[in-house]
Amino acid sequence: YTGDVDAVKRIVARLEKEPEKLPSGGILTSRRFLMVGIGLGGSPSAFASLHSLFSTAFISEDEDVFSKAFLKEIDGMQPFDDHPIYFLLHESIYADSNSECKKTNWSAFRAYDPVADFDVKLSSQPESPDPPFLTGEVVFPWMADGDFAELSGLGMRALAQSLANKDDWRDLYNPSNMRKALATDGSGTSKAAAAVYYDDMYVDFDACMRVTKRGGPLENCKVFISNEYQHSGLRDDGANIFNKILGMAKGEVGTPS
Repeated sequence: YTGDVDAVKRIVARLEKEPEKLPSGGILTSRRFLMVGIGLGGSPSAFASLHSLFSTAFISEDEDVFSKAFLKEIDGMQPFDDHPIYFLLHESIYADSNSECKKTNWSAFRAYDPVADFDVKLSSQPESPDPPFLTGEVVFPWMADGDFAELSGLGMRALAQSLANKDDWRDLYNPSNMRKALATDGSGTSKAAAAVYYDDMYVDFDACMRVTKRGGPLENCKVFISNEYQHSGLRDDGANIFNKILGMAKGEVGTPS
């Protein structure tokens, strides 16, 4: 849907000029709107759904007035108010005492903020050759600054900041225990298998390869690597994928090389 670039630019430019109050009480800012990218790769119809959302954002081509249907749909697509634990723990679950950075300290925000390519004030201009980039499975500190009403209470904001600055996390995982759990039962065959999608938007392919390579903690896990699916593989073709990796685990299906 290449034509959606202009639609997104128009929406972002309108929100940069004047944020919009949402039915839930939150504020639709340009930064919040761009978070709709979290849906990409999550279901087979995600791209078509976003195309429909962008196409029906305004009540007419001549007026920069958002439709009520658009605002309601945005509210439903971003349920952080209903599921605040996602906002609180999304980065913390990856915190590792063995890493160079002992605290998460809003990792996505620190990576995102200084990058000129993400400057929506520039990319939303009609003459800009670059599109405004949607964001994916990430959280930002500003989500508790009014953009999401239920996240913006003093207690919730303080808790989120406390978790972001916590620096005494334990090890993320124990490589030795993982090796023991996947050790063969004497038959020479591991009973573990997994599917890894090369183009998965949410699960880093290189990170998967690091833990499953020879010498890695999951080296005994048989891996089915495919570029036929994105993150939504189980939704798209769940029966075939499950049967394949189950057969690999049982030794009934050969591991692709």
